[in-house]
Amino acid sequence: AKKAGAKKEEDVLEIGADGGFDASDAAAKEVTKKEEPAAKKADTTSSPPAAAKEKDDDDDEHPNGPPPVGNGGTVDGKYVWTQTLSEINLVVPLPDNTRGRDVNVTIAKKQLKVGLKSAPKDDAWIINGPVPKIVIVDDSFWTIEDGNRLVINLQKLNEMEWWDCVVVGDPTIDVKAIQPENSNLGDLDGETRQTVEKMMFDQRQKASGLPTSEEQTKIDMLAKFKKAHPEMDFSNAKFT
Repeated sequence: AKKAGAKKEEDVLEIGADGGFDASDAAAKEVTKKEEPAAKKADTTSSPPAAAKEKDDDDDEHPNGPPPVGNGGTVDGKYVWTQTLSEINLVVPLPDNTRGRDVNVTIAKKQLKVGLKSAPKDDAWIINGPVPKIVIVDDSFWTIEDGNRLVINLQKLNEMEWWDCVVVGDPTIDVKAIQPENSNLGDLDGETRQTVEKMMFDQRQKASGLPTSEEQTKIDMLAKFKKAHPEMDFSNAKFT
């Protein structure tokens, strides 16, 4: 027997993982059945106010401010960095006439260290910390340009994600605000490119308050089902 006071289940038209609908007579009766007045009472003890929840959702889906320049950022007094899906590029300012033999650079799978050999022992490292994701060491490199800046290229192991920083503990960027250039997609293989294009499409849809590709598929399926069953009431139907 069910426990007394159990919460009444809402009328839900479920679309399963296989895209099918529960179209049984019992489900149809539940969908068409009018809600009792008691079911309309708000549960103020367990759920946050609707307005607050919508605001939280908006904060999650809509980034604040313009997209980060070069999909990266600046760590004052240390370096400037940019990124694509496949690599990270850092530019570290150096004293004039610096040569490769004057710097210490260590690129490891999960660590990055940059320093000047002439610097005091307690201030030897400009950069010294773990990187947030795994780096392909053999494909990464560094060079000195114009004698006054160190350029480092880090190759990402996972080419399907954006980094929010280069060194853990340094200032981060909002990866949701990144707007990758379409030209970069040409460097990807066909399957990866389709996945990235879908991610970009869904991101734009969410930012515009529109359904994602998966949500649109469910909406289209529901429209077809409604057309095939005009006798049913779908006013309380929800996606799962």
